[in-house]
Amino acid sequence: MVVILHCTQKLAARIPCTADPSEVVAERDAQAGPLSSWHGHLLTLDRRQCVLFCHDLTRYVLFMPGLRAPQLAELGQWHRDLFLAVLEAQGLRREQIARAGLMLGQLGVHRSTDRSVLGSMRVAADDLKYGMLNRIANVMELDPIATSLALNERPCRVKGALVWPQQAMHELVARL
Repeated sequence: MVVILHCTQKLAARIPCTADPSEVVAERDAQAGPLSSWHGHLLTLDRRQCVLFCHDLTRYVLFMPGLRAPQLAELGQWHRDLFLAVLEAQGLRREQIARAGLMLGQLGVHRSTDRSVLGSMRVAADDLKYGMLNRIANVMELDPIATSLALNERPCRVKGALVWPQQAMHELVARL
């Protein structure tokens, strides 16, 4: 299974692009899984590099603050670990988390993006900048798991339909 991370220009400049557009389409069609398509964006908050991940179908958001260059090189492992930790914090059963972990394979980085997903990510980034960061002194005080939990407790629009990211991801993981 391949997980495709569609990167914004800021994030793509920091990590190498691992996929040719034609290869991405072929791999996505051949190995499409429910957890296979994510978007990633690099934010600079309090002079720290932070990465925001968003699942394409559910708009489920993950936040990773204060990444450095060596950590950006291992972005796939950081994404996987954070995703599984957030699912565990939300109370999913261990069997479901284990199945979700098996669905997350090697990370393939691609530069194409979807405007709808980017819009959802902008809203999440604004929640971070103007909501959560106003209550603390430094972005490094934000717990990635607690922040990700909070960002997934708000509704999003996906192709005109109202979706609650946490509930949508739970349903998706339950079907694995």
